[in-house]
Amino acid sequence: MCALRAVVCRTVCSVSKPVLRMTIHNSCVISARDCSQTGNRRNTLRWDLSPAEIRTATDSLINRVKKVYDDIGSLKIENVSTENTLKALANAKLDYASSRHVLDFPQYVCPSKEIRAASTEADKKLSEFDVEISMREDVFKRITALQEKFHEDLLPEEKRFLNRLITLGKQKGLHLSKDIQEEIKRTSKLISELSIEFNKNLNEDTTFLVFSEHELGGLADSYLNGLDKTADGRYKVTLEYPHYYPLMKRCHNPETRRKMETAFHSRCKEVNTGILEQLIQLRAKVADLLGYSSHANYVLEINMAKNANNVSDFLDTFYETLKPIGVKERKYILALKKRECLMKGLHFDGQINAWDLPYYMNQVEQCKFAVNKDKLIEYFPLDVVTEGLFGIYQELLGLAFAEVEHAHVWHENVKLYSAQDTETGEEIGQFYLDLHPREGKYGHAACFGLQPGCKGPDGKRQLPVAAMVANFTKPRKGFPSLLQHHEVETYFHEFGHVMHEICSKTMFSEFSGTLVETDFVEVPSQMLENWVWEKEPLRRMSRHYKDGTPIPDNLLDKLIASRVANTGLMNLRQVVLSKVDQTLHTSSQADSAEVFANHYKDILGVPATPGTNMTASFSHLAGGYDGQYYSYLWSEVYSLDIYFSRFKKEGIMNPKVGREYRRVILEAGGSVDGMDMLKSFLGRNPQQDSFFQCKGLIKSEETKMV
Repeated sequence: MCALRAVVCRTVCSVSKPVLRMTIHNSCVISARDCSQTGNRRNTLRWDLSPAEIRTATDSLINRVKKVYDDIGSLKIENVSTENTLKALANAKLDYASSRHVLDFPQYVCPSKEIRAASTEADKKLSEFDVEISMREDVFKRITALQEKFHEDLLPEEKRFLNRLITLGKQKGLHLSKDIQEEIKRTSKLISELSIEFNKNLNEDTTFLVFSEHELGGLADSYLNGLDKTADGRYKVTLEYPHYYPLMKRCHNPETRRKMETAFHSRCKEVNTGILEQLIQLRAKVADLLGYSSHANYVLEINMAKNANNVSDFLDTFYETLKPIGVKERKYILALKKRECLMKGLHFDGQINAWDLPYYMNQVEQCKFAVNKDKLIEYFPLDVVTEGLFGIYQELLGLAFAEVEHAHVWHENVKLYSAQDTETGEEIGQFYLDLHPREGKYGHAACFGLQPGCKGPDGKRQLPVAAMVANFTKPRKGFPSLLQHHEVETYFHEFGHVMHEICSKTMFSEFSGTLVETDFVEVPSQMLENWVWEKEPLRRMSRHYKDGTPIPDNLLDKLIASRVANTGLMNLRQVVLSKVDQTLHTSSQADSAEVFANHYKDILGVPATPGTNMTASFSHLAGGYDGQYYSYLWSEVYSLDIYFSRFKKEGIMNPKVGREYRRVILEAGGSVDGMDMLKSFLGRNPQQDSFFQCKGLIKSEETKMV
């Protein structure tokens, strides 16, 4: 079984939700009653369950699915068949995946704290049940018997599903003794509980700092106007993305930045450090019981990378290529800092601190590329970006989006859209947009798959449904929601995940949408980020919020040129986080703060802020990317190869290439190996050349992928 998987953006992103009705390019508005479900099973998701109903529905779902497993487990070995075993399991998994998310998703988005709490408890209960049914040795024996009897008679996706079930069974120790199985079960349940608690602590964090106007020097009036004030007229600054990142990039006062950086990387420090370090020990224990040398090797077995040594080699090669670039960029930043300190009469400590890095990286963009971000943001009102984004995705993928009127949603500002195939008129999926921050809401940007796009027991395709959850700045009196360019990039990225979810056409829910290898899951969404660095698409998604004028050519040219700004340091930071993750998950125990501080200093050349622990708020480590954070860099290599080899060469708005991409990559979900999809779409083995070219880095002869 699979818990709710949020595909989380690793980039810095501030995001929010649309309040005004948007005029969508090439789309219309339809009513919930008018949604055409041609050949598809409907969106049956409900968001109005009370805490009591969530508890009742959770128990009912568990009992329903358990009965199917009991029935399979009681079959005589000689009586197993594709129908009573493989298809019965597939139907139970589809029922589970289709019913579960109305229970465990509200914890991330529901305005009611009581419902969020009930949803969290449901998630814990369902996660325990996940462990229970994944440890059913009786069912495992029936599956292995089925493989021996009928393997050659199965369709390719059926074989893949059966092989996956057996691999997962072995990863749970179902081929081992009962006492080892029980120990794995107990430990796995505890891991699930702790992971949920880790992220709940972050979601519920309400820390804020108070600063005077002088302490916030350098920040635009539009930023200050969006802050709440204390009784004495000072400003309350939260640690949410729309507050934190602009301050770190723009505030002239180093002491203010130091306080914010310290607070940001101290979120839930005490409780989550304890949880994370316990998770590291428990994961290592399970891996050892199963005969793996580390948790990283355990989780990587079914990924493209296969093992921790391959990941280490990959990261080391990147580090060696990036290292000299990083040294140059640090020298330039240190010179900027020295000059500013001399000009303003500030103490120059001779080093780059963690709270200096985003500020001076922003200065590099202004000095080297002269990108006026205060001016640029005025051209990216959220409704215009959405209009352009929708138009680009529709044109490329052969889709038409329509807003569903009077849709059943979890908050009044959430919108639901229907997506239709332009050739057949078939409704292929639906998606929700929940784009602004609110209390208790998930604090990052992510796509949540809510209903899989696969065949049901009746042979009809179930309508896939996904939600994009983000935290863009809220519109306020006199100002619409205005996006920084990096937020536009985040929007394109997460919406790419949404398309992966709703275009899915698999046989089994196990392979629907983003349920691919973890180190392939970011490929489709990262590939689609490239459109926010090209002139034609940028013009389509931008207009000045006051008079509708286009971005001036000189500003557009500077923005596009700035893509290579700080590329060494930004990618080295990804190496840092990937190395931290690998170090923690190739160890049986670790001091997480020390591991982070050592890698940050050694690789990035910057000391971690004393008293902080970034890993205590590193949600990926408790959210499904444990031992797999390298996936972001790994996937970006492939995504850029796809973009430059096909789209850039044959036309970035070429619908023929776009529809081939939809068919080969998006519709296949996880029903085909990621490497096979890449080879099919590229017509050759993938390479690293495009990555290093795009980043403006030195290209070596050893950049070919093995």
